[in-house]
Amino acid sequence: MVKKSTGINIKPNSLIYPYFVVTGENIRRKIKSFPGVYRLSIDKLLKDIGQIASLGLNKILLFGIPDRKDPPGSGAYSKDNIVSSAVRKIKEIFPNLVVMTDVCLCAYTTHGHCGILKNRRSSFVVRRSSKNKNKIIDSKATLKALSKMALSHAEAGTDYIAPSAMAKKQVSAIRKALDKNGFRKTKILGYSAKFASNFYGPFRNAAHSKPKFGDRSGYQLPSGDRRLALKEIENDIKEGADIVMVKPALSYLDIIREAKTKFRKPLAAYNTSGEYAFVKYGARSGLWDERKMVFEIMTSIKRAGADFIITYHAKDIARWLREK
Repeated sequence: MVKKSTGINIKPNSLIYPYFVVTGENIRRKIKSFPGVYRLSIDKLLKDIGQIASLGLNKILLFGIPDRKDPPGSGAYSKDNIVSSAVRKIKEIFPNLVVMTDVCLCAYTTHGHCGILKNRRSSFVVRRSSKNKNKIIDSKATLKALSKMALSHAEAGTDYIAPSAMAKKQVSAIRKALDKNGFRKTKILGYSAKFASNFYGPFRNAAHSKPKFGDRSGYQLPSGDRRLALKEIENDIKEGADIVMVKPALSYLDIIREAKTKFRKPLAAYNTSGEYAFVKYGARSGLWDERKMVFEIMTSIKRAGADFIITYHAKDIARWLREK
């Protein structure tokens, strides 16, 4: 029997591999609940990048895990911040690698929220709790901090700034800051439609970024609001995003499809940590063949319309493609 072709090919250059980088040396630390993913010091990160480059992967997304936190997340934009330090080293050794850097404060703040907090009413309200009834995101201070963080990454040589804080006008503020400071060629990957999802658990363990109170539903998107998601994507395009994104991927394939149909812009989808862990734990339990499951999921995301897929499966996929 002749096998029918799906008509969809998963290629390494359409995959973006996320990394978690930490300070120190000779660190390759396992992450509980996140099988196959590690926190890496810069020296170990460079070694791993050499391995994925040999497999044909040429795009990475870098997340920093600082050695200190404070309420305003100042470690995110300090002169010696971990992400900028890593980018400089990466670009020295792998100048042709496309480096994307996440810009958000959640991993750098003591409270775990994506922006700087204040005690006044705002349109970006952190869900109230008995302990922190009046904490809300300070929009002005947050945009200033995100812009400083983006500039630091751009100075280090990153190719794409990827703002994920879901702060209103974040793409516009960062684009203006980059242009004003001579970084017009530095591009922006917008976390345009980022939903308040249950699929982020392993990531929050990896980045130590779980909110200490409340949740992020006040500034991330509600899962049922299709129109708002498309509006946010449109806004990011108007503000200057070079690539737009839908996150998570599997539960929002309809949004990916509509965004691809409606907007003429490169589109990324984030196959999140929870989606990844779901496959890994199921395979370990003998519920399915991991390789077949991964390719089925990647095919569904590509079929929906994603040009790029950010996925922790990327290294495995590239290796499996070599084995065909």
